[in-house]
Amino acid sequence: MASKKYYVVWEGNETGIFDNWTDCQLAIKSYSGAKYKSFKSQEEAIEAYRGDYNDFINISKKKKNTFKTLSATQKAEIVWESISVDAACSRNPGIMEYRGVDTKSGIEIFRQGPFNAGTNNLGEFLALVHGLALLQKKGRPHLPIYSDSKIAMGWVNKKKPNTKLAKVPANRKLFELIDRAVKWLENNTYENPILKWDTKNWGEIPADFGRK
Repeated sequence: MASKKYYVVWEGNETGIFDNWTDCQLAIKSYSGAKYKSFKSQEEAIEAYRGDYNDFINISKKKKNTFKTLSATQKAEIVWESISVDAACSRNPGIMEYRGVDTKSGIEIFRQGPFNAGTNNLGEFLALVHGLALLQKKGRPHLPIYSDSKIAMGWVNKKKPNTKLAKVPANRKLFELIDRAVKWLENNTYENPILKWDTKNWGEIPADFGRK
């Protein structure tokens, strides 16, 4: 039986603390740039809601990404000077968002969404393209990008997502972003290595949303 979670919405259609995902979804649905996160207890949620979203996310991720349980050999396998990307989706399809973080510190670099009627694979694809475009813009052509999605990595390599998701009015903005990502891949080259995050041996990727 899954443990109960509490959801904090700092910015959305409605802000506050919600004791179920359905109410949280309503609070963030169609709200561009919604800020929210789940917590294991009501006490943690209350403390987080009283604080600042960005500060809280950054601090929590720094703690999560210390990787104290990894052996020296495992730590040596990770390219720490890199960024990591990930996506989260409530259902398939459902409300989706993606982000990129600094692998070592866990500090968030970019975040997009939520998008309606999306899929996790599309989020992973968009996160990779977003990361590649950002690194090119910043003049960092050799910085690696970690992803835990073989599917998304394959789509980027082929320069197009092989998705069966139907275009509907609810995901119009999402498909506009996908079209932009495909055009970027078609019109640009990149040298940044795209690396597979070894979840089995290293744990969740640093960009993970922590909602599993």
